[in-house]
Amino acid sequence: QVQLVESGGGLVQPGGSLTLSCAASGFTSDDYVIAWFRQAPGKEREVVSCISMQYGTAIYRRSVRGRFEASRDNSKNTAFLQMNSLKPEDTGVYYCAAAWGCSDSVNEFSSWTQGTQVTVSS
Repeated sequence: QVQLVESGGGLVQPGGSLTLSCAASGFTSDDYVIAWFRQAPGKEREVVSCISMQYGTAIYRRSVRGRFEASRDNSKNTAFLQMNSLKPEDTGVYYCAAAWGCSDSVNEFSSWTQGTQVTVSS
């Protein structure tokens, strides 16, 4: 059974940085992806980034490109999302999710974390 445990998040001032981590268990190989989603109040959940745990390649939504960086440590089965130059519009609950391939549809992901709050405010 796949399980994901997320950590990180918190309150940060605009321009600051935060790192989220997502530890996965239950996979028998590295052939899966970890996606990061976020949901702001009153808005739909949206994908922020997705990284291949096998190849380490990542994709990003346009609004975070150049500011966020996804990475992984396969020895720990953990994915990370380094968030720099944070803006108030980055505020929301951040989730990590696992699937066999990247997608912007929440329906493609069967394993989720409970989410962690990221608040960017002065």
